[in-house]
Amino acid sequence: MYTIAALYHFTRFADPAALRPALLDLCLAREVKGTLLLAQEGINGTIAGPRAGIDAVLAHIRALPGCADLEWKEATSDHPPFARMKVRLKKEIVTMGQPDVDPKARVGHYVEPEEWNDLIRSPDVAVIDTRNDYEVAIGTFEGAIDPQTESFRDFPAWWEANKDRFHNKRIAMFCTGGIRCEKSTNFLLGQGVEEVYHLKGGILRYLEETPAENSTWQGECFVFDNRVSVGHGLKEGPYDLCHGCRRPILEEDKARPEYEAGVSCHHCIDETSDEDKARFRERQKQIALAQTRGERHLAAE
Repeated sequence: MYTIAALYHFTRFADPAALRPALLDLCLAREVKGTLLLAQEGINGTIAGPRAGIDAVLAHIRALPGCADLEWKEATSDHPPFARMKVRLKKEIVTMGQPDVDPKARVGHYVEPEEWNDLIRSPDVAVIDTRNDYEVAIGTFEGAIDPQTESFRDFPAWWEANKDRFHNKRIAMFCTGGIRCEKSTNFLLGQGVEEVYHLKGGILRYLEETPAENSTWQGECFVFDNRVSVGHGLKEGPYDLCHGCRRPILEEDKARPEYEAGVSCHHCIDETSDEDKARFRERQKQIALAQTRGERHLAAE
């Protein structure tokens, strides 16, 4: 079994580039794969690997400046969720494009999963899903408002255009693991919203701890690894990924005429050019060749 750890932590790294080599080398040495983002505002990412490898990487991260109280969420998979390890340097560990937003200064009120249902069912509470449109499309909380944003960077503009809808309302926000809400709640507080709440640990913790019979969650939760989606108990869901547009698709979507493995699906068939599709086909061909070589290598062993 592979252990999967999803993590983020806001802290101040004076020189994130200096942290990258040791972190990457450790991950490679311990057969840990996935993606970690480093920025001056902290660290974010999801990694997977053997239990001992994940423990070693988490211990290394906790030893970084300001990361002693790092929290993370775990799941397991019987197949490798990632193909390679990447440690990337970014301006932000989750991109909002608002330089004045600082989660280290203040955020909304954290709400534990067991208290979430009562909060979002209150008549004076507006519930806002801060995730991207393709994530919301496969699952969200009952009664949640979908901003229909293509990226988190679009959220401030959406709020400016819609803020009058929420006059005299308390605002409850949620996202996959909690990181976007750290920024979005700070942003709303800066916009003068007095009462802002967010789901502690995000959807993943809620699905892990809340029995399905008591849940207000509807559908699946999109995750950024090869599982694609999870449900209650973090059980792997039925979705696959279109590798042309990175959107979730079901098995029946693959039977549609717009679907071509690695190239397109009904979501993106009209979004890419013929040149793009030719490039995607070549990429898919190379992936298939690499897989064939790998199978032959294993057979020879």
